[in-house]
Amino acid sequence: MKLKIGITGQSGFVGRHLYNTIGLYPVLYEKIPFEKSYFQDDNLLDNFISNCDVIIHLAAVNRHSDPSTLYTKNVELSRKLYASLLRTNSKAHVIFSSSTQEEIDNPYGKAKKESRELLTQWALKAGTKFTGLIIPNVFGPFGKPYFNSVVATFCHQLSHNEDPKIDLDGELKLIYVSDLVSEILNTIHSDSTGNIKITHTHQIKVSGILALLNSYKTDYGIAGIIPSFKNTFELNLFNTFRCYMDLKNHFPVKFKKNVDPRGAFVEIIRLNVGGQVSFSTTLPGITRGNHFHTRKIERFAVIKGKAIIQLRQIGTMNVVDFYLDGEEPSYVDMPIWYTHNIKNIGEEELYTIFWINEFYNPEDPDTFMETV
Repeated sequence: MKLKIGITGQSGFVGRHLYNTIGLYPVLYEKIPFEKSYFQDDNLLDNFISNCDVIIHLAAVNRHSDPSTLYTKNVELSRKLYASLLRTNSKAHVIFSSSTQEEIDNPYGKAKKESRELLTQWALKAGTKFTGLIIPNVFGPFGKPYFNSVVATFCHQLSHNEDPKIDLDGELKLIYVSDLVSEILNTIHSDSTGNIKITHTHQIKVSGILALLNSYKTDYGIAGIIPSFKNTFELNLFNTFRCYMDLKNHFPVKFKKNVDPRGAFVEIIRLNVGGQVSFSTTLPGITRGNHFHTRKIERFAVIKGKAIIQLRQIGTMNVVDFYLDGEEPSYVDMPIWYTHNIKNIGEEELYTIFWINEFYNPEDPDTFMETV
């Protein structure tokens, strides 16, 4: 039987990643949509709660100029959820997203701690499961700059040719958003209840983050070189950076075509990381792709014929079109969580070279079908 999962804060940074990831496993899960307006209407909130086997409470106010309002708003959201759980006699497994700031004497941390304790009391009375997750700093694609994390802020600034500044060069304990999502999904299937402290996956100074991002801008953003990665954190940071780039104006990137009496020579890719290269021909009118990746780096290089490459971020309706012509060989790189395709729009065969940064593994292909 499918688990019916609802996420308060579904439209937020972590909520959107969690909602999209759950959608990759339709055999296991059914998504119960949530909207912010439900907190303003008891009937809508009760209907949402009644339909859920699992409720992941992510909704929160993370920033506010007035500390007392920051506290009040967060506690208010949890109290509204608590009241709805009581009204509906819910037996759902509630998972609450708290923060390491619980350990700090500030309004946000106090609100998170009080909310967690309130929902713990409800679960004891209702005789059902409750899990409170203490979460470190989260980073990843599509985070809101000046709001979600310093990583999002730096990526935004660098992609807009701004000069990031470091106010305090502290040591950050970080977890990538996809790793956090995996932890949450594991919690759904775990028998353990109570409070769980999510372990950070990497620790680095703010200056170290900025140095890496600056190198990605120089090597990749300007020179088109795929960097090497010392660890998974660096790969995740690179994929995060790519999602903040101005895709419409950056791609397609034209190659340098060298012509002499023998013919033409084009250098396709410079990389400090491995992977595999493939070559394909595509007949006129045929489309390849219509899938997306959650971790892979992929390049489509058109060397002969005419093509349209389309990208659409998962969960949005905005399609970006790129037109490529083999007369001027060029490439487009595929950001993670963007479904993409390539279509031959010419009258001759299309020649395309594909590069991806890891070998294809049929047991873990990281390839999810979705039409652009």
